[in-house]
Amino acid sequence: MTITADKAVSDAMGAVKPGMKLRTPPTFDTVEEERQYRKQQLAAGFRLFGKFGFSEGVAGHITVRDPENPELFWVNPFGMSFSLIRSSDLILVDHEGNVVEGQYPVNRAAFVIHSQVHEARPDALAAAHAHSLYGKSLAALGARLEPITQDACAFFEDHGLYDDFQGVVSDLEEGRRIGQALGRYKAVVLQNHGLLTVGATVAEAVWWFITMERSCQAQLIAMAAGTPKLIDRETALRTREQVGTSFAGWFQAQPLLDQIEHSDPDLFD
Repeated sequence: MTITADKAVSDAMGAVKPGMKLRTPPTFDTVEEERQYRKQQLAAGFRLFGKFGFSEGVAGHITVRDPENPELFWVNPFGMSFSLIRSSDLILVDHEGNVVEGQYPVNRAAFVIHSQVHEARPDALAAAHAHSLYGKSLAALGARLEPITQDACAFFEDHGLYDDFQGVVSDLEEGRRIGQALGRYKAVVLQNHGLLTVGATVAEAVWWFITMERSCQAQLIAMAAGTPKLIDRETALRTREQVGTSFAGWFQAQPLLDQIEHSDPDLFD
């Protein structure tokens, strides 16, 4: 999938004058090159989740479709710390939970949720889920994000709520219902559980998760201090078109990915 930067997004992010180069997603000559890139991005995403403290025991997973076999997806090995995952550790799994490539087992919840999310959303190359503190806290309220900050507007009328928690996700039918709650949105709040985000790239899905978690934190702090002032719908929608597009999600992840690649060069081993 090709992600392009439209003028509105470019203008919102910075003054891009003629002759200047705006960073855009790479293209590839071979499927092998694209697979390597996706796996490296996935490993970097896990390292970022580790840095942000999103780990909770063995819970949490990020997936990305294989470029040659899109019905298969790459995911983290069950029981391995986010902060230690390398691209060579990733495993390839089918929608039935069979490990097609790799030497580690898969977290059952990972393929139950992600297989059905990918099934429901052919456009979603990547999906991210973790039991992050503020995402869990907002989810415990059965609440959505409100348009109270510029960053939160990225999710305005663009995230769902799954309100049928039935314990640890262990069957495909519940995964299918989560996929339905996600719908065409970029994210879904899983009540009593946490957050899930999707994107056309690993970078996009990871960024949406990170900024959604921080927006949950901001909302909870604001609610504890008083009654947050809502941004009006017209402004919120206009802001979403500036900071909430697929390209904006990919672009805003780049500084973080640069940082983790610099600090953790072993992640590409």
